[in-house]
Amino acid sequence: MHRSRKWPVIAGTALATMALTFSSIGVIAQDEAVGGVPATPTGYVELDQALTETKDDGSPIFGGTNVSVQVQWNSAELDDFEATVAAFEEATGIDIDIQSIGRNHEILLRTAVLAGTPPDIAQIAQPAAMRQYAAEEALVDMTEWLDTERFRADFGTGAVGYVDGKLVGIPYKADIKSTVYYPKQAFEAAGYEVPTTWDELVALGEQIIADGNGSPWCISMEHGGVTGWVGTDWIEDVLLRTVPPETYWAWTAGELPFDSPEVRNAFDLVGQIWFAENSAYGGPTYINSTWVGQTMDPMFGEDGTATSPQCWMHKQALWYGPGFWPDFRANSATDPDYQTPYALGDVIDVFYFPPIDEAYGRPVLYAGDTFMVFDDRPEVRAVAQFFATPEGLQGWIQRKGVTSSNLNTPAEWYEGSFNTEKAAEIIGNSTGLMFDGGDIMPVPVGSGSFWTGMVDWTAAGGTNTDEVLASIDAAWPADEAE
Repeated sequence: MHRSRKWPVIAGTALATMALTFSSIGVIAQDEAVGGVPATPTGYVELDQALTETKDDGSPIFGGTNVSVQVQWNSAELDDFEATVAAFEEATGIDIDIQSIGRNHEILLRTAVLAGTPPDIAQIAQPAAMRQYAAEEALVDMTEWLDTERFRADFGTGAVGYVDGKLVGIPYKADIKSTVYYPKQAFEAAGYEVPTTWDELVALGEQIIADGNGSPWCISMEHGGVTGWVGTDWIEDVLLRTVPPETYWAWTAGELPFDSPEVRNAFDLVGQIWFAENSAYGGPTYINSTWVGQTMDPMFGEDGTATSPQCWMHKQALWYGPGFWPDFRANSATDPDYQTPYALGDVIDVFYFPPIDEAYGRPVLYAGDTFMVFDDRPEVRAVAQFFATPEGLQGWIQRKGVTSSNLNTPAEWYEGSFNTEKAAEIIGNSTGLMFDGGDIMPVPVGSGSFWTGMVDWTAAGGTNTDEVLASIDAAWPADEAE
């Protein structure tokens, strides 16, 4: 393996990247050997060849070959990825040239593709770009050598990867979003119970207000140039619980407009929580002006102990954690070894964002990283197939407690990390994983008008729904919207 930085690495603004720096809990020491390779036969031709076949001199069949993999990961994430592929490189003799780009990853990837010099494999965080590359026939259709039946069994029907019937993406690392943080000990002291249905969730909020215990919800979404994404997660999670999967997918493809009864209903349900009197701490002003890393500060109360919360529930993805607690932010700068006493699973816990309509089960919203393939050489196939196996992320799971998109990842790999154990529990009880809809939509919509629309909608306290929905629909590229 070797690492190459063809361009300067610039710190990214993606919150998931930042969160891994702040909140991941290492499962094992960083200098210990991690990861593994799949047992053979794997069911993948080139991967089996790479792991079992040799040349006349006894060296691995693909030994000495080079496969370039461009990623946006840098710093600790890059170290984790390198450690994850090290055992595979040793077993196969394939040199994986990791090209770490950082913030400009997608811009420079686009430049390389247009120049006809793309990497062999590239990681992407927002599948909208994958759709564009597929439409331009820049990606390898992996249907021939990634068995469709096995792919769906490993990644589920909601997995990203298919574009117009072609398999052009391999789901890799997943961030579970259908989760709510709450002060466990304070809940128990107040006699509150974790809600398991939408009606119970709404009733709990009303009870907290009636008891004079502050606001039920901690919500905020200020995040510089990407402000608004928190709100889109809420809309997506609610929509998943009120429509069938095919309707959700039609919405992500522009076939169901935002200004439709289905999507409007999702906005109405979210608005009932966001804008009801005393429901969200600080109201619309707090929501739009408070950095996402400080959303939960009022949950810890004026004394910072989380025993007398000013707000009680925070809907956020499972990468969130102790690195964002106010005591950690206050102490870690001067004390690198500082450990917060407000542990996940003890003082603060997480519950599944409950279903709304029983007909649509227990869906789980997630986002994550996907690998695209630009070259069809046998050694490239072998590396891509490795990424499609649970072992393709095993080392990272062991080092940092991340979650695999592969549903057949052994549960014991997640032991020792609250976040991943909780993710495994939620996935195991779900009726399917569904990818973040905004990340699939064309960039002018998903990370454009949808984000800004949520900010405008919040600023108006939800009174401008008609205008907001119309403005988001207007941003759809004419050749993609129906």
